[in-house]
Amino acid sequence: MTALIHVVEDDDDHRAALADLIEAGGYDCEGFAHAQAALDAPALPDLVVSDLRMPGIDGFGLLEALKARSPDLPVLMITGHGDVSHAVKAMQLGAEDFLEKPYDAQHLLAVVDRALRARATRAELGRLQDEIARRDGAEILGQSAAIAALRSRIAALGPLEIDLVVTGETGTGKELVARALHAASPRAQGPFVALNCAALPETLFEIEIFGHVAGAFPGAQDKPGKLEAASGGTLVFDEVEAMPAAVQPKLLRALQERQVERLGENRLRPLDLRIIALTKSDLRARTLDDSFRADLFYRFAGAEITLDPLRSLGEDIVLLFRHFAELAARRYGRDLPDLPYSLREQLKRRPWPGNVRELKAAAERFALGLDLPDAPTEAPSAPQSLADKVAAYEAREISATLERCRGNTERAAQALGIARRTLNDKISRYGIRAD
Repeated sequence: MTALIHVVEDDDDHRAALADLIEAGGYDCEGFAHAQAALDAPALPDLVVSDLRMPGIDGFGLLEALKARSPDLPVLMITGHGDVSHAVKAMQLGAEDFLEKPYDAQHLLAVVDRALRARATRAELGRLQDEIARRDGAEILGQSAAIAALRSRIAALGPLEIDLVVTGETGTGKELVARALHAASPRAQGPFVALNCAALPETLFEIEIFGHVAGAFPGAQDKPGKLEAASGGTLVFDEVEAMPAAVQPKLLRALQERQVERLGENRLRPLDLRIIALTKSDLRARTLDDSFRADLFYRFAGAEITLDPLRSLGEDIVLLFRHFAELAARRYGRDLPDLPYSLREQLKRRPWPGNVRELKAAAERFALGLDLPDAPTEAPSAPQSLADKVAAYEAREISATLERCRGNTERAAQALGIARRTLNDKISRYGIRAD
């Protein structure tokens, strides 16, 4: 849609020339002889170009009135020679830019283009911030029984003052669940601090968790650790199974007493936080071979949540794929292609070893018009018999017809000219999904 620009100028000739120039630049334009006429317009434009000196309401008054209605509306001020100080004042009041008469036509169009792009960038940033806020609010998407049960468990456990262990394969959304638990808790307004135990060198663990005081080691300054940083909120230990054994008893003591002692200090500082431990391993089994302290596990495991792998979620795979593809399409300014029946079936059949993380990457590629990565390849097959070829042809035709009929078997049977019962028998024989 072409941007609409309002020109507010009391000089008729200058207003007409300016409107012609703006329209020549590819924009829609409306001219107004005074500020009140512009304020009385039925709809706000995408940008306003206004003279500074006008009878009645001047440029300052118009700027203030427009900003009161729409703080993000860009306003360009036109000033005469010697009015630059006034233009600076206008920018302090919220004007996007100013032009001094006489101005170059190409420069004016460049300023208009820059102002519109800046507004679009701010709008996109706002949209992304809203998206991040929604994500930080930890919306759990899905319609399957497993996802419904997960949402119920989060709603039940979130408000409780207990620590938790969340177990799931890599990429199943363990941190998303942790954020949902945090958002559902009385600590929602407090900090959410995450520490990836597998990414931290063992020598830095104590410093990162407990903090240190000035002089604790050469060059050290006062620095709180993650335990203190999360006070009033939630501390997440991601890949907690990688936590060094030497750190575990010290952490256990801090959590039991809800007090922490920084390195180099003989003072206990109170802690008020919730711990959520994320793991891709069976942490309970690890306690049996002493690779993880049993008493620390039970300190973490006030309750446990186990996440299902993506491959078990059926139709939710397609729902999530579409969600991530739509986000990517909006981010890159593209139209999202349709998801054909054959692609939806392929998505549900894939094993997804990387779970939601892998699915998101595939959805982004799809939104960009690229093939799905690591698509399963078929091994060379033996020569087919005539019966095999007929069966393969029938299966393709039925799948294509079901796709056109959006999975409606009654309509598909009519289109194929066979009885619905016969169609259902073939669907079962060939292992075709009818959605």
